Amino acid sequence: MKKKSKDYEIQFAGLKEGKHTFEYRLDNAFFDKEFDYKEFNQAKVTVDLLLVKKANMLELFFTVHGTVNVNCDVSNEAYDQPLTGALEIVVKFGSTYEEDDDEIIVLPYGAHEINVKQYLYEVVVLAVPYKKVHPKVLDGTMDSAILDKLEELSPGHKTDINTDNTDPRWDKLKELLNEK
Repeated sequence: MKKKSKDYEIQFAGLKEGKHTFEYRLDNAFFDKEFDYKEFNQAKVTVDLLLVKKANMLELFFTVHGTVNVNCDVSNEAYDQPLTGALEIVVKFGSTYEEDDDEIIVLPYGAHEINVKQYLYEVVVLAVPYKKVHPKVLDGTMDSAILDKLEELSPGHKTDINTDNTDPRWDKLKELLNEK
């Protein structure tokens, strides 16, 4: 079931001052349909939003937890990447809408709602590590033809041509250095 864009709007004008909590469960439909973002094979993410309403501003605290299934950057094997992350945004009021700063938004006086869809997307995408590495690659237990080939091509791998694993050019330079 696809949520309408209105489902991500918070009507803060009717809220009392103080803390208010919202929960958003996001899956592939959110990322595919709302943002055409197809980097996740599968997504099961929950974003908790704490909105603190004050007399002259709002504070939004987003906290993400869950998993996304992604492909490893090394082996291209799919795995579940656990996610945790947070995003804080301050909403102030002014004469015109401004979003020049990543953490401060200015809404026009008289605004009564804020759409948080973009911030939900950002907190999840920013929680994904820059380099995605399968846990079995990290602990060395993955069996993969791609990893075997990479290991063969690595500089430290022994080959039939050079069994002592050193580059003769560097050996000559080391000899020159040691002579002095």
